[in-house]
Amino acid sequence: MSTAQHLDTVLLLCSREFPAEHGRWHGGFCGPGYHIAELVVVDGFRGGGCSQLLEAREQYEAECVALSERLSHRWGPPVPVSLYSVLHRAMADGEDIPEPWHMLSTRVQDVQVWRSDERWVVLGGSPWGEESPFHLLAAVTEVDPP
Repeated sequence: MSTAQHLDTVLLLCSREFPAEHGRWHGGFCGPGYHIAELVVVDGFRGGGCSQLLEAREQYEAECVALSERLSHRWGPPVPVSLYSVLHRAMADGEDIPEPWHMLSTRVQDVQVWRSDERWVVLGGSPWGEESPFHLLAAVTEVDPP
């Protein structure tokens, strides 16, 4: 997918109503108060070469930067948010983290957040480790960041 297609997906999510039930759609997940789009998912590189890993990481980072620039042009500079503590609170402390923040925290470490009308627009992308998949995720939610 191109940056323009990723942006189209984010804008589509901004215009959609939120479903009453948690579920999956062909491009991601949704539920009461949120939509998540899996824009790019590159599986981990178990046994893969270092050059393959570096090439995938560079491509992934370039896509994330390009989309972030387009979103910033539309809504201004993002607020960076680390989801590491959110995942820790859920896993170690048993805190009930609302969706989409819990799901996002299990897939990416950091997100950028913009405010669009009454909704949050979220872009996240970073692997948890070299053997973890690379995720480039976009979310639109009315649920405030934790």
